[in-house]
Amino acid sequence: MDAPETEEEIRARVRIPKKRDREVLGTVEGMMGANHIMVRCMDGVTRMGRIPGKMRKRIWVRQGDVVIMRPWAFEDGKADVVWRYTQPQVDWLRRNGFMSS
Repeated sequence: MDAPETEEEIRARVRIPKKRDREVLGTVEGMMGANHIMVRCMDGVTRMGRIPGKMRKRIWVRQGDVVIMRPWAFEDGKADVVWRYTQPQVDWLRRNGFMSS
């Protein structure tokens, strides 16, 4: 059996949103079909998210998941999904103040 992960191991794998790339954290509220999702972002905007082709089959996004979104430059109500967090990573983000409860 694997030993429980330590705080340092989790921190090494947690990707933080990059402000210079306009990335923002969000929670998936609903699945729209055709690789589109509704996401409530931490900046208070609900965006239509698109799951890009390179993520479609490798990473499964479900309702309630925490993701990093990159809003489109020409339409702020839409965004691309950049990253999906696992539950230990979400717990780490909450403990370290990146997300509210």
